[in-house]
This record gives sequence, structure tokens and C-alpha cells, in this order.
Amino acid sequence: MAYKHDYDKTLYRLNTILSRLNDGEALSVKELAKEFNVSERTLQRDFKERLVPLYPIYQEKRLWRMQSGFKLEKQNATEDDLILGILKKMTEGMGTVFSAKANNLLSKIHNDSENPIYAKNSMEDISTHLEEIHTLTKAIETKQIITCTYAKDRAPVRKRTIKPLKIVTFDGFWYLVGLNEDDEIRKYYLKNITHIHITDRAFESSTQIDKMLHNAVSIWFNAGIEPFKVQLKADAEIAKYFKRKPLATQIIEEEMDDGSMVISLMVTNEVEVMQLVKCRLPHLHIIEPVWIKEKIQNDIKSFLSR
Repeated sequence: MAYKHDYDKTLYRLNTILSRLNDGEALSVKELAKEFNVSERTLQRDFKERLVPLYPIYQEKRLWRMQSGFKLEKQNATEDDLILGILKKMTEGMGTVFSAKANNLLSKIHNDSENPIYAKNSMEDISTHLEEIHTLTKAIETKQIITCTYAKDRAPVRKRTIKPLKIVTFDGFWYLVGLNEDDEIRKYYLKNITHIHITDRAFESSTQIDKMLHNAVSIWFNAGIEPFKVQLKADAEIAKYFKRKPLATQIIEEEMDDGSMVISLMVTNEVEVMQLVKCRLPHLHIIEPVWIKEKIQNDIKSFLSR
């Protein structure tokens, strides 16, 4: 069976090990390393960091076993059981309250053979970058500086020193938000980050990153810039969507009899608003500031002239 990504190989390996333990086998790291063509160190990490925290697995006389009497639930495939267990573990670093609620919800999914809820999120696939995410998460939690290589668009690959603050997603794309060597907020596209090394240097930051992200309309927000007000008019065709899912800092200032409405936002970068308006043309209009309205008009003229 061929597996395209390292993540697929890891999941297959973990799934196979878990199935065999569940069937009562006692497994040797040395033999498994030969079978899966990986190092014994990798297998030890599989057990100690990925399986032991989730399942009652123990080592006795260099053989790994499942605790007597424990059986994985049969209504789910073993791979599903494993993935749900990993998801539960991943929520633990997100705060006590969130973790408790997330684990409760995941447990409900785990116990049901069919889930009546379907959600389609347009998120890019980052399954091949789980190791990098794990390393970044650890650095963020311990507030340790990292070094890495970063390829920005078509620019040459450069080595970076970053104080990592948060892994975030905007519009389905994943980013690392952190401080550069001058303590300036920067956003790094996650898939372009490689060769991450956690240094032994800790850092302190007074940056109110959670508040900053909460108020951001998109990844184009500018840190350290005083927010300014933007006023928009939404035609009746789309006004309801701004009620259903309000934007960050959104205020409904006026609702008209024809179903249209005027809303205002506080932003730090005109690009946040320009992208918002362009993807909702012709039903969303800039009222103020005029200079952003003129930029959009110029972009439209440029597009139509091609």
C-alpha cells in the first residue's frame, strides 16, 4: 500500500500498532522498526508521545501491551478512534474550559455510529505539516524563541528568528503570528516555514495578541496601527448575511425600509476592507473613507481595461 505523505505513513503505522495491541499482541520496538522501516527512536516516540497519553498502554520486559480488559469501541473503525483521540489531546492546550467542552463534544461523536451534523469548512490541508505545528505549539506554550527557514513568495529562502505567539487561520489559510527580531508583529504563511528549531532562549511579550486577532477582519491587519473607521452600505441582497455572521468590530448604524443597511467597521489596513467589498460587488459599497472607495474604483477600471 503506497502512502503519499509522511502524515499518511505515520497514521497508518499508529493505526496498525493500535489494532494489534487491541488484538492482544505484545509488540517489540525493535521488530516494529524493521517492519515499518523507521528508527527505534521514532517508534519510542510513537508510543510515549502519541499512544500512551491516549490509551492504557504499558511496557513490560521491552514489550508494549494493552492493559488487560481494555478494548477499543467496535462501533468506530480503529483509525477513526485514533483520530478522535488525537483531536481530544490537541484541545488540551487551548484552555481548561475550551478543552472540557471540546472533549465533551468529541466524546459524543465517538459514541455515535452516525453523526447527524455535517460541516464543510474551506480549510487548506495541513496534514503534511503536523510535525511543524506540534513544534510551534510547544514553543508558543513555553514562550521560547525559534529559528527556522522561511520562503516568502518568490523571495529567496531566509533564516528567521521568531518569537511565536499564535497559530491562526484566516479565510481557510494557516499562519504563524509572531514577533521578529525587532519585536514587530509579523505574519508567516505556515506552509512556508521549515527546519524549525526551538532555542533555549525564552521571551516575554506584552502584545495583546488575542484582542488583536479578535478585532481583525482578515490576515491583512496591521499591528501597532491605530484603527480607523470604515462605513459600508450593504444592499438588501446581502444585508442579511451581516446579521447572521457579524464581522469583527461590526456595528449596524442604520437599517433602511428597502432591506439595505449601513454598517461600520474599525480596521487597521485598507486591504481588509477592499477584499471584503470586491468579493461582494456590486452589493456592497464604500461610503467612507473616500480614498478607499477611489482605490477600489481604480482597481475595477484597471480590470475592465484588460
